[in-house]
Amino acid sequence: MIGYFHRTHTFLTMALPPVSPLFRQFVDDETLRAPLVFDQLLDAVLDNVRRGLSGMGPAQRIAVADLLQALQTQRVRMGDYFMHSLREQVQADMSRQTTKDHQAPEKKSEKPRTLSLVDEDEVAVDIELSHTIEAIRSVAEYELRELRTFVSALVGDHDMAHDHNPFRAEVMARALWAAAQALALSRGHQIAFMRHASQPLAQVLRTSYAASTSRLEGMGIEPAAYRTLILPSGSRRGGRSAETTFTPDLYRMSDTMPAPQDHRQSLSYHGQFARNADLEDWSDVARGTTHRADRQAIELVSRLFEAMQTDSRVPPDVTLLISRLHGPAMRLALRDRALLDHNKHPLWRFINELAFAAEMAPDGFDPERLQLLKLAQTTIEQLTSEPVQNSNLYRWAVERLDGFLQKRLVRRLTSVASQVGALQKLEDKLNNGQGPPSTLSGPLDFHQLDTVPAEFMDTELPSPANSPGAAEWLSKLKPGDWVRMFFKGRWVQAQLLWPGERREFLLFGDGGSDETWAVRARALVMMHGNGLIKTLKQRSIVGSAAARVHEQVGSASAA
Repeated sequence: MIGYFHRTHTFLTMALPPVSPLFRQFVDDETLRAPLVFDQLLDAVLDNVRRGLSGMGPAQRIAVADLLQALQTQRVRMGDYFMHSLREQVQADMSRQTTKDHQAPEKKSEKPRTLSLVDEDEVAVDIELSHTIEAIRSVAEYELRELRTFVSALVGDHDMAHDHNPFRAEVMARALWAAAQALALSRGHQIAFMRHASQPLAQVLRTSYAASTSRLEGMGIEPAAYRTLILPSGSRRGGRSAETTFTPDLYRMSDTMPAPQDHRQSLSYHGQFARNADLEDWSDVARGTTHRADRQAIELVSRLFEAMQTDSRVPPDVTLLISRLHGPAMRLALRDRALLDHNKHPLWRFINELAFAAEMAPDGFDPERLQLLKLAQTTIEQLTSEPVQNSNLYRWAVERLDGFLQKRLVRRLTSVASQVGALQKLEDKLNNGQGPPSTLSGPLDFHQLDTVPAEFMDTELPSPANSPGAAEWLSKLKPGDWVRMFFKGRWVQAQLLWPGERREFLLFGDGGSDETWAVRARALVMMHGNGLIKTLKQRSIVGSAAARVHEQVGSASAA
């Protein structure tokens, strides 16, 4: 125990970026208590394993005996690894927050790209990490939610926009895996420890989170409050729904909409966002209209833009750009009735593609994202300056955006040409039975890891034979597709750069960095079978807005 208590003290004296004093005190206090959490966890695991010995066969008893001995003799070493991982994660989390809030963005370094080669062994670890995270979230759901309100108050995020808890489930799960790696045993024993430890860790953290909340409450901290968001019907915050299309009767909704009798009457959208100097007053458009259908079309367009403006899943910088298209869209609706027929109109396509492209580069300081927004801004400025609005203008806008995205993909492919060449050679070796059979990692620095002993496997890991739909899903992936995948203990967004000539390795690029990963097909099948990877489809924010407007109109009609 002395070893990792000493290292904890070292962490507390390290120079960290400036943060709130109360938040720093909270982090220091919880870090000092973390070794006790690990002690309680290890005691619980030892008790559980010992109780299960009586029901095991001879082979299992021998394997578990090795694990028990290692847990007892390597306790301090495991504690050191646990605390080292925890300290690094907390410090990185605090540094990111401070950099985001107080520093200018740094330019991407020109250092060589690194390539990680991912096989079944590494995916097996991620599967266990995901199970541990889910166990913590399930057991300590209430305690995590309560603690989040207090930590958000400490950092000044009173709308609860982000989870600022530096000791959240993902962090603790990764620290647990670091402790498992301290065991001088096979990878199978390490994974077995994770399985034995996930539920005890969840129980220990439940108590720990509750105690942390009580201490913050005792300090007089007032908790932040969750913000209530009104989302389109059938949507869920943080999720990505399938594309929502306009209903066939959407345009007919204009017949049920109350058209303002006085052009001076302000619509809800204009009333809410009148301060935006770039937003064209709807009455300037409506002043010259005499037909009820035209005025109702303007109302419908305004409601659609209002719904898009309040969609929490659209990045704020993109929302601002989209709002500038409100006035031109109203003028276009008077000339082109097809605008309100379906969401495949070029104007709606441009909005949907812009929002999706920005969502795939979430880092606001990312140079490629800044280039995307600059292109969108200049394009929208040109669109809004045109006195006569027509669909051809927006077809040009879509083509310009698509061309930019295609050039960006080509640039990424060019930058990884050497990696693709190396992977092609590796595929050839594997095809000839010469390549390494297990996990590969590093910049083409191959090494092999142990597999999981059968006696420790509670359930069979998915394979192409027992993962229905995985092979079909894999065959449909094409360069440029985006996926959301659980990788190295966290969810990331990645783009498929190269599918492999034999589909043995697929090369992905991280959406937020220059890092690349070559993932073996069998590993992808395992991930797919465990819900750890899925293709990201373009979400129609216009379609979601239409569904929301449809619901609003239906409710108003019923009343």
